[in-house]
Amino acid sequence: MRVHKWDIRAWTRSCCGAFIVQVQGGDDVNLNSILIGSEDPKRLTDYYTKLFGKPAMDDGGYAGWQIGSGWISVGPHDQIKGKNPQPGRLILNIESADVKGDFAKLKAAGANVVREPYNMEGWPPNTWVATLADPDDNYFQLVSPM
Repeated sequence: MRVHKWDIRAWTRSCCGAFIVQVQGGDDVNLNSILIGSEDPKRLTDYYTKLFGKPAMDDGGYAGWQIGSGWISVGPHDQIKGKNPQPGRLILNIESADVKGDFAKLKAAGANVVREPYNMEGWPPNTWVATLADPDDNYFQLVSPM
């Protein structure tokens, strides 16, 4: 991987208070997936299959779903034991044009609800966030496009 000088264009605050950096450059890199390691990846695969359907990739204990242009994958990891003790440390955000509608579908499919759709203070009207968790207590959110 070649390292490029990044040209920071703007800072904005995300739904959960973290900063989002808009950059120009870095054409040779692309964050395209995240792997959720688990002591029990089958349990997570079963859970995410209820929510997102059959995995597009299922190979050797690893499974993955393409959501938009990115992937969420689950698999075994020997350094992970039990549930996530700090589920808010890393939150996956899934952009949705219909947070309330998609939340209702995920909830009906058996999603673990952390917080029903809400509007963040200071956000434009009709922008929503809903927080859910998987069986290992990894948080993910549905968020309105910004």
